[in-house]
Amino acid sequence: MPELPEVETTRRGIRPALVGSRVEAFVVREPRLRWRIDRGLVRELAGRSVHDVRRRAKYLLVDLDGGSLILHLGMSGSLRVLDRATALLPHDHYDLVMDSGRCLRFNDPRRFGSLHWVAGDALSHPLLATLGPEPLAAGFDADYLVAKARRRKVAVKTFLMDQKIVVGVGNIYASEALFRAGVSPRRAAGRVGADRYAAIVKGIRAVLREAIRQGGTTLRDYVSADGTPGYFRQKLFVYERTGEPCRRCGRPIRQFVQGQRSTYYCPGCQT
Repeated sequence: MPELPEVETTRRGIRPALVGSRVEAFVVREPRLRWRIDRGLVRELAGRSVHDVRRRAKYLLVDLDGGSLILHLGMSGSLRVLDRATALLPHDHYDLVMDSGRCLRFNDPRRFGSLHWVAGDALSHPLLATLGPEPLAAGFDADYLVAKARRRKVAVKTFLMDQKIVVGVGNIYASEALFRAGVSPRRAAGRVGADRYAAIVKGIRAVLREAIRQGGTTLRDYVSADGTPGYFRQKLFVYERTGEPCRRCGRPIRQFVQGQRSTYYCPGCQT
């Protein structure tokens, strides 16, 4: 599933083509995504100008006159900016056609992506209203995590992936950040001290910023707005490296299932 760096990379790729343009048409070929696309958007969006493209957690917010589109890439979705006449690919589900002659085209083989229209403040939408802080924002620090983790028995990796605690730290980047911080993913969140949470915050920020610089991580389906894959996979220390030597200590990377997700760690570097 595309995580925060992939969504941020997409935002940066599509924003220049959308901001300042006017929606000429909204073309829906397949409305059956995670939630069915409202066919009324075909009329609703026409003629509205785009003012900004933002990100909140793993959602993209396209701000137009009088409201915002909330887009989610799902597990296999991608957004590309194309000439409106570009030939369709399988699983191209909708186009936001701009007066510039270009369009924003959504492709999603698994159809777990979503699209919602919100009149007014998009951040009040139920999908966004209860989310935790952004991991790259100033309010996300060790003191915050210590307070949230107090008396929590859940494993620290599972704790960090809770979107009500902090947004955008999915499976790949939680594993990588805990490796950088030297913290075992099995350790109970309430038994992690302030100094180790400070290292975790530093690790989360470092791994997310580096992934954004590399254009995200392509494991299977993800491509950026210009169709290129993300290259951060080449920088991974533990994720999907089971049995390979740790890049630091040389011990084999281990894997186990945690919360129905694969967790990867180094038994020598993480305690």
